[in-house]
Amino acid sequence: MDLQQRINAFAKLGHFLKQFSSEGFARNEDVAFNDEFFDGFKHQIKIAQEHNGWFTKENIVFALSGWSNQLTESNIKIWTSKYKFKSEYLKTIAIIMAGNIPLVGFHDFISVLISGQKVLVKQSSNDKHLLPFLAKYLEHIEPEFKNRITFTEQTLDHFDAVIATGSDNTARYFEYYFKGKPSIIRRNRNSVAILNGSETEAELKALSEDIFRYYGLGCRNVSKLFVPKGYDFQNFFKGMYDWNPIIHQHKYANNYDYNKAVYLMSEFDILENGFLMIKEDESYSSPIATVFYEYYDSLDTLRASLQKKTSQIQCVVSKGIIENDIKFGHTQLPNLWDYADNVDTITFSLTIC
Repeated sequence: MDLQQRINAFAKLGHFLKQFSSEGFARNEDVAFNDEFFDGFKHQIKIAQEHNGWFTKENIVFALSGWSNQLTESNIKIWTSKYKFKSEYLKTIAIIMAGNIPLVGFHDFISVLISGQKVLVKQSSNDKHLLPFLAKYLEHIEPEFKNRITFTEQTLDHFDAVIATGSDNTARYFEYYFKGKPSIIRRNRNSVAILNGSETEAELKALSEDIFRYYGLGCRNVSKLFVPKGYDFQNFFKGMYDWNPIIHQHKYANNYDYNKAVYLMSEFDILENGFLMIKEDESYSSPIATVFYEYYDSLDTLRASLQKKTSQIQCVVSKGIIENDIKFGHTQLPNLWDYADNVDTITFSLTIC
């Protein structure tokens, strides 16, 4: 199977996913194998919702829409254009996936396959319904994939390299267990936003998407704000307001009530608006329904501090304040060429031979 065949297959997968949008599920008769897969995928979305209370239909569809927009032939060609793809070695790369947001390991999955390697997937129990179904669709689109995709719930065996995502604690276990294999081991990371007080209402409203999407469970969610001394949070809370219905999601509400009780009992100073709390704290990882904040005196000093902590940070959101920042509202809309932890998984895959 050559590169163009793989590109065509993923572009057709993107065409399939485009049928499942926030406007509704609309069947497109031009999509290949819809008779076999359209209704089945609707059912898998329903099962994924029932299995994991954090995987609402809205959030699942948001993830699917993001991938459908990325998986076009033109995007995939841009993504793959900088690499030199040689003959397929068909080595097996194992992927241990997290389960915090829908299809969180999908980018690793397609990176390995587009590289011409085999993939052995061990999914999280929290997110195990969507990807196997999409893998079957890929196998129908391009039968050459049939011997290249394997899912397992058992101990990993017979693989040549590994990509593993987990907490800081599980990362230590991964490093020990896979010390004899080429590996990418991912740890906890969080995203931050730098505000200077000049942000418009529209920009702060866009920032709310970076904070609340997926209930803040993703590493690309903003969990920490850096604000200048004397910053007035009134405009910030105004920008967050449209997300107020989130408090009616019981799992989120339970976390909000619990964390608020902890803060009050500990006599911590917090500001809150009924569905979001902000607390001054130096940590980058905030609990659900909470965003930490920290004051800065100098942007130069802040830039230097953040540079030293790059291993803890996934994304930095700002209005041109820092190099390689992300625009407000775009943390959950990465391109195919935006790699987690800035580790190029295609380059990694191509070195396994």
